[in-house]
Formats: sequence, structure tokens, C-alpha cells
Amino acid sequence: MEPHWDDLKIFLAVARHESLSGAGRVLKLDPATVGRRVARLEEAMGAPLFVKSPQGYALSAAGDRLLAHAEAAEQAMRAATEALAGPSGSLSGQIRIGAPDGCANYLLPQVCARIGAENPDLDIQIVALPRVVNLSRREADMAIAVSPPSAGQLLVQKITDYRLHLVAARRYLVAHPPIERPADLRGHPVIGYIPDMIFDAELDYLSELGVERVALASNSVPVQLKLAAQGAGLCVAHDFALPSHKILRKVLPEQVSLTRAFYLVRHQGDQRSERLSRFAEALCAGLREEVTRLEAEI
Repeated sequence: MEPHWDDLKIFLAVARHESLSGAGRVLKLDPATVGRRVARLEEAMGAPLFVKSPQGYALSAAGDRLLAHAEAAEQAMRAATEALAGPSGSLSGQIRIGAPDGCANYLLPQVCARIGAENPDLDIQIVALPRVVNLSRREADMAIAVSPPSAGQLLVQKITDYRLHLVAARRYLVAHPPIERPADLRGHPVIGYIPDMIFDAELDYLSELGVERVALASNSVPVQLKLAAQGAGLCVAHDFALPSHKILRKVLPEQVSLTRAFYLVRHQGDQRSERLSRFAEALCAGLREEVTRLEAEI
């Protein structure tokens, strides 16, 4: 018995969500139907594809071997659908982008709004997560990262550099002793990430600056900046975020300055998709333009 493409789609959904219910929510099928279709595929393949446990559905050795082939079939079907639709001047369909919340809050709304206005049949979804977006589970079609991944069948391109500086609210600076050199930072409360929730070493700014204690912490960049705007202490901020928080002022901008980069990460096979490649090109160009524009405002 040959496997059906529809059953491979269900296999991929279970593999990515590690449960029948999770796959069913994405596929809009009830878990029992998902389970029957998985069983049908296992019969067709002549091997169990999942190891079931109280923690969920994990791929068996046979399922792990099937995964790459199923993903290749998925990419081929997507490319075939686009080819049959023919070339079009505008983009359409749904595209989901995963991004760290600093980028998602302060850059992507403007960039995606412009792309959406130029492509009215395109549905853009922004997934803002304080962690690395899992493309292998298809949490998104593409992701923006602060460091390039080194594993997996991924296509990675650098988008742009961006700068960060130490900032504080004007009222905080007025009410506290002047900060004229790095040694003056001692004794000031510092706002930053929750240490054990830093998901990428590139975000560990405070360790790089020699700060040992975080007085107020959040895994959300906007929360950190709002704490600083309340006069709660000093905070490392993206320059591109400062036009949205005009009450904040740079502290020791010449002595305390950091540079990081954004990278666009895609499935390697998706480069065959003309639609996704055109969107990625527009996204990268828009992000470079927006970072330049916002950094010039401050």
C-alpha cells in the first residue's frame, strides 16, 4: 500500500506537535481521526512511526527516517502549487514570521504593514517569542534570529547590524548622582533579562558589561524599557526602540556601546519557493531601512 500525501501531512503535524490533539488543532481534525490516519500510514509503511508515552508522541527510528522525505514532499507540493498558480505581481496566501520580541515590537509592525499594503491578498502573521523559534516544527515559515544557527537544514542570511546603549529615564538621571564614567555605574539598579531565561548568548548584555546583579528583570524587552521609563534604573536598549520611549536618555554612549545583528533563517528547501523568496527579500530590505531610519531619529 502506497502512503497518501494527506497521511504524510498528518504525520508531519504529529511529529511537530508531539501529540494527536496538537496536530488535530492545526489540521482541524479530531484526535481520533488523526490517530486512525497515523495508524493507516504506519500500516502502509510497515513500521511504527511514533513511540507513545505519557509525555506524547516521539518519532521512532522509522519515523525519524521518514521525516526528511515527508518534509521534502511538503516543500515539493508547495512549490507545485505556486507554479500552477503562475507568476503574479503581488504576493498572496499566509506567511508566518517568528522573531524575538524587540524586533517584533519595534520593527516588524512598520515593515509588515508596508509589505501588506503593497500585497493586499497576503496574510502576514508575526509570532513574538522570547525564545528561539522552532522552524523544524513549522512554528513559522521563517524566523529572525540574533545569532546564526549552526545546525539543521537551514538557509541563513544576515539582515543588518543594530546598536544598543545603556539608557535611563530623565527623572532618574536628575535624581541620582551624575554618571560620568563606567565606574560610576556601581550602586545603580540595573534592569535586564531574567538570567536563567536568556535564550541566546548574544542577549547576555549585562555580563558583557560586567554587571553582576539585575535588580529588576523581565524576559520581555518592552517591559524592561517601560521599567526604565518609570525611573526604576538603568537598562540596555536597542537604539531602534528609543524613538518609542522618548523619555529615555543614553548613558555613557561613547563608553558603553554594543553591536548585534539580525539574521533571517529559513528552511533550505523553501528557497525554491518564489513566493517565500520574494517575501524574504522585501522583509530584509524593509528591516534594513527601518533600523537605519529609527537609529537616525535619536
